[in-house]
Amino acid sequence: QVRLVESGGGLVQPGGSLGLSCAASGIMIKSYTMGWYRQAPGKERELVANVSRAGGTTNYAPSVKGRFTISRDDNKNTMYLQMNSLNTDDTAAYYCNAYRWPENYWGQGTQITVSS
Repeated sequence: QVRLVESGGGLVQPGGSLGLSCAASGIMIKSYTMGWYRQAPGKERELVANVSRAGGTTNYAPSVKGRFTISRDDNKNTMYLQMNSLNTDDTAAYYCNAYRWPENYWGQGTQITVSS
């Protein structure tokens, strides 16, 4: 059974920082493109960032580029997202994703609320 478990969400003030982790079991993430997505109320789920197998390539949504950093530790079977300079537009549920066609796995999500 594949499980992706996100942790690290919570409430943060504007301008603050948070770090998310995604721990995988049932798969070896080294064989997968790993990504973070988010979904705000009333909006569609959107890609925040992803990282290719072996970490050779990263992609970021324009809205987070320069503020967020995605990384992976295949030895720990875990992916990370460091988020800096958070603003209210970053408020959303954040989801971990593991993709290797045709497989596509999702975590249960973790809520991040940016508010003063």
